[in-house]
Parts: sequence; structure tokens; C-alpha cells
Amino acid sequence: MAFARRCVLLGLFMRAFLERYFEFERLGTNWRTETLAGATTFLTMAYIVLVNPAILAQTGMNFAAVTAATCLSAAFGSILMGVVARYPLALVPGMGLNAYFTFTVCLRMHIPWQTALGAVFLSGVLFLLMTALGIRQLILHAIPRELYTAVACGIGLFIAFIGLNKAGLVVADPATLVRLGNLRDPQAVLAVLGLLLMVTLEARSVRGSILIGVLVVTVLGWILGLSHWTPSTGGVSSLAATTMKLDVRGALRIGLMEIIFVFFFVDLFDNLGTLVAVTQRAGLIEKDRSIPRLNRILFADALTTVAGSLTGTSTVTSYVESTAGVAAGGRSGVTAIVTGLLFLVALVAAPFVGVIPQAATAPALILVGSMMLTTVTQIHWTDPLVSVPAFLTLVMIPLTYSIANGLGFGIVAWAALHLASGRFRRSDWLVYLLAVLFLARFVYLSAG
Repeated sequence: MAFARRCVLLGLFMRAFLERYFEFERLGTNWRTETLAGATTFLTMAYIVLVNPAILAQTGMNFAAVTAATCLSAAFGSILMGVVARYPLALVPGMGLNAYFTFTVCLRMHIPWQTALGAVFLSGVLFLLMTALGIRQLILHAIPRELYTAVACGIGLFIAFIGLNKAGLVVADPATLVRLGNLRDPQAVLAVLGLLLMVTLEARSVRGSILIGVLVVTVLGWILGLSHWTPSTGGVSSLAATTMKLDVRGALRIGLMEIIFVFFFVDLFDNLGTLVAVTQRAGLIEKDRSIPRLNRILFADALTTVAGSLTGTSTVTSYVESTAGVAAGGRSGVTAIVTGLLFLVALVAAPFVGVIPQAATAPALILVGSMMLTTVTQIHWTDPLVSVPAFLTLVMIPLTYSIANGLGFGIVAWAALHLASGRFRRSDWLVYLLAVLFLARFVYLSAG
């Protein structure tokens, strides 16, 4: 009896300690909300467990090993972010960067995947060095305040566009680039019903509205026979095929420095853009626009990229789908920890991750995207020196399918317009340096 009582007291003490550590009272959250938020984030990004291996396997990498590496790196990064930085940011291998890794570096340039992993490793080490020297922090603080809001809104449009595409409501067209999808398609109808359910629950202030919507649509999809599941393989034992197989020495060759730079550059600004969007949506940015524990966030991101390359996956970065968990009420690191733990479960149960259809996650992305546009009124639209860079940032993120490109256009426009109008300040020297770097990157991409 005494032992049981001591266990209960210890449990109560640990719970109180953790609630203080994660600042539940200040953030106005609780265990139930954080758990639901973490599960929501996981469900909206679980597709990466299937998609990332499918892309990287085209380089000759073992599919099962990449599946395991994807789950393990996502779990490690998300849990690290939650425990150390205490933010609701989930980290997984980045879409776009994995495509660059596969189609440009390995297939077009004929670089072995082992050497490409070495380049990812070196870009992560470079991140660590820049974070330790405070350079990444300087870059984040140098970005004009109005572009913070534009990035958040642009990412909102970006993930809403992804959701509309996944739902089959917006599809590709060779003549007009995009067009309206087939509204009679059962998948599209199911996605619309899911969106209607989520919005209704949200309007009624039902906790976990997005998670409930995803689960209900998943069940409906299977009942109606609209979901098609292709089992994937995985498991810890398969990691031997890619773990520690990277070729760092080969990646250090002069001819590959441009690859390291691209991994570094794109991840830097994708990460900073996502960080700004998620923290702003969660109300975690201070009045002076500073982000508490910024160093910890950046260290967690850099360490996860290094760890991911060691296990066998492309660059790991914070994901825009983290906003789904924030929209579900997630405010502390517990949200990210729950997401990470679910990725550990996915490591064991990888074949079952494909149960969740796109029609279930698509409406969640659309709803979250709409929520992220609430701050658009903070931009001074009557001042062209502000409105044009902000507009370019906002629209170029979804139109170029890249957070880094959108932010780049905004910074270049900001610098050019302030120089042309004579309203530049010497204290903003880093903004102009970033503009030059972005211009060089755009020229390099155009030449390629």
C-alpha cells in the first residue's frame, strides 16, 4: 500500500513538473489538447512515410531502409524539438529537397546516393556551425517584419493549394496550368464532405475538430470502398542497408560544393519560413518579433538533418503541416513529442500508414490554410514599398511550390525598391546581402 501511494505521489509530482516545464498554464493548454494536436499533425503528414521512400528508392536506395530512416529521423527530430525547444514543430524529410536529391543530384548528375547523403550531412554540419556562430539568428532577425506576415499567409495558400490538389478539386492542365477537377469524382466529394464536417465542428468550438474529421473521412472511405491501400515495408532491421553508408569524402570534391550549397540554402529559408508561420499562428512570437528559445529550435533542426543523413534519408526540416496541430490547439513541445512517438509507432507498423486516404488529409490542409490568412490585414497594403514585396512573397510561395523562392522574391523586391526610392538604411545591410544571395541563386537555377 505504501509503495502504491509513493508511486501515485511520484506520478503527480512528475505531471506537475512536466506541466511547468512545458508552460501549460501560460500557454492555456492541457494534456488532452496537446495529444490531439500531436495526432492531428501526424495524420496530416503521415503520407511522407510512403512518399519519401518512393522518391529516394529511384536512386537505388533500399525502399524498406528509407522507410525506416524516414520514420526514425522524423521521430528523433520531432521529439528533440519538443523536449529541447518546447515548440509544436514536427520535423520530417522535406518534400522538394528529396526530389532534388533524387532527380537532379543522383539521376541527372549521376552522383551515387552515398555521395549525395554525404552532401546532406555536410549541409547539416554547416547549419550547426552557422547556428553556433549566431548567423542563422541574424538572418531571421534581418527579415523585415511585414515579410513575416506575408510568409505565414503564403504558406497558408501553399498548404491550401496542396490540399485542393490532393482532394482532386484543382488539377493540372497543359493549356492553363491548373483547372477545376471532376466534382463527380467520389474522392473529391468525400474530401468536400470532410471539409464541411471539419468547418462545422470548428464553428461549434469542438476540440479536435480536424482530427475527428480525418478519422471520420478515413472510415467513410473504407466503408464506401474508395480507399486503396498498398502495404509498404519497413522495420528497424532494414536500416542496415543505408545507415552510415554516406560518402562524406566524395561530397567534399570541389564539383559537389554547389550541391551542398543548394541543400543548405533551400533548407535554411524553408525552415525559417515555416518557423515564422507556425510560431505566428500559435501566438508564440513576442511583441518585439523575437522568438523565445530560437537557438534551441535551430540546433534541433540542424542536428536532425545530420542524424537523417546518417540513417539514410535526404534533408530533414520543419514541416508546414505542423500548422494543422497548432490549429487543433497545440501550443507546447508536447504536440511535437506526440507526433514523434507516433512516427516511432509507424516505424513498427509502416505497412498500415497507408490506411489514411488523401481525401481525409486534404480537407485538413485546406482548413488550416484558410486559418493562416487571418493575419493578412497586418500588412500595410497602401505602401507600395511594403505591399509589393509582401504580395510577391505571398503568391510566389504557392505558385513556385517553394517557401524559399517566395521569401527570396520578397527580399529581392524589398531591397530593390528601397534602394530605388532612396529609403535604404545602413542598418539593413544584411537584407541587401540576402537579396544578392537570392539573386545569385535564381540566376544559378535559371542557368541549370
